[in-house]
Amino acid sequence: MQDTDNTQVDSPAPAVAARPGTPAISRNRMALLFAVMLTTAAGNTAMQSVMPAIGTSLGVNDVWISLAYSWSALLWVICAPIWARRSDKRGRKAMMALGLTGFAISMGLCGLILWFGLLGWLSAMWTLLIFAAARSLYGGFGSAAPPAVQAYVASRTARAQRTQALSLIASSFGLGTVIGPALAPLLVFPGLGLTGPFAAFTVLGVATLIALRVYLPNDEPQFPARGSAYDAPYGSGGSSRQPHQESDEDEETPEALAEDGPARQLGWWEPRLRPWVIAGLLGGHAQAMVLGISGFLVLDRLGLRETPALATGPIGIVLMSGAIATLLAQWGLIPRLNLGPRAAVLSGAVLAAVGTTLFGAAQDLHGIALGYSIASLGFGLFRPGFNAGASLAVTRREQGEASGVVASATGAAFVVAPAIGVWLYGHSDWLAFAVIVALCVTVVAIGWRSLTADEVMTRERAS
Repeated sequence: MQDTDNTQVDSPAPAVAARPGTPAISRNRMALLFAVMLTTAAGNTAMQSVMPAIGTSLGVNDVWISLAYSWSALLWVICAPIWARRSDKRGRKAMMALGLTGFAISMGLCGLILWFGLLGWLSAMWTLLIFAAARSLYGGFGSAAPPAVQAYVASRTARAQRTQALSLIASSFGLGTVIGPALAPLLVFPGLGLTGPFAAFTVLGVATLIALRVYLPNDEPQFPARGSAYDAPYGSGGSSRQPHQESDEDEETPEALAEDGPARQLGWWEPRLRPWVIAGLLGGHAQAMVLGISGFLVLDRLGLRETPALATGPIGIVLMSGAIATLLAQWGLIPRLNLGPRAAVLSGAVLAAVGTTLFGAAQDLHGIALGYSIASLGFGLFRPGFNAGASLAVTRREQGEASGVVASATGAAFVVAPAIGVWLYGHSDWLAFAVIVALCVTVVAIGWRSLTADEVMTRERAS
């Protein structure tokens, strides 16, 4: 198939430039990758908009709603690196398709189970248990898509542009978190009630999967001579050094394929990745705790515990405000200020600490939305900085491994942090927000000393 990387097609995502000799990502392909990430993000945030109200309607304690996500998050931590390595062997497209399939099936089953529970056909306990099991499909299989998308982008962009390229992909999540809460109140259909968003995003997930299958060229290795480029994480050497002919649809760049020796498995404590992983875990836990608390704080501060169905709108407004701030960071501040990974991580952590303080002190919808927006602006800088820093710390051939580590570390933050945050909030709201601020301050303190300077990270090199 003839590559269409030079074709200019109108889309919401600009093409990512690359240095001479490195194949750029065309606008139509970037838009498709953007859609993959946006669909899952919008579906997840739409679910987060209605879950506090669903939990209150079921008469379930807030902590148990948060814990219902924990098994899925734990599976994400375990499975993301596995799928990332498999994407090196089987191709990125196959893993993106697997991730979307897991997302669509999980959303459909979760919506069905919650519908049964709200109708009284299942007890609250069984509803949450089966919901957690259905949600685990997203953690187990949905975790295949983000590492594949990140590796696709990282392997096709020059080092100096990689922070902006990965920021663009991260911003698809940001846009999704605007769309999800905005649509959630509109998707509460008669008959389906609060489970309407689950049904709608199941359909959207299937549509995105079809588009991915039809329009993104197949990148699975077709010939034995090319197979070594994909089995590098498992190989013993030798074969990957043999020259081979590139097709127009190869995922890896000429520079990556020219590197000497196969990539090796990378773990969290790989010396080159360790400082970024530590920062990612600390900041990720802070972000997960803020997100976990947000819906319940709206219920309490606005006095909506007795009328939970009315909370979907205000919760959506708060989440949308934060999402717009995230987009401002990723579409505006990072490219305009040309922020490198270290600067983005440190400045983001500072803003997140300030925003969390205001968020915790707010008593009305305006104050809550403002505080959450400032915190989200900070996390919107922090997250792409972490992603880009981990990517730039390793060679181009190791991008699949690095993206797996990033996805795993990101998922780790959502295993227990949301439940811990909600538990602390239930006992003492000031203590919960103090812990979050302390995590952000720790990121700054550790990152200032251990994160590599941006001018060193972004320096162009052969790998």
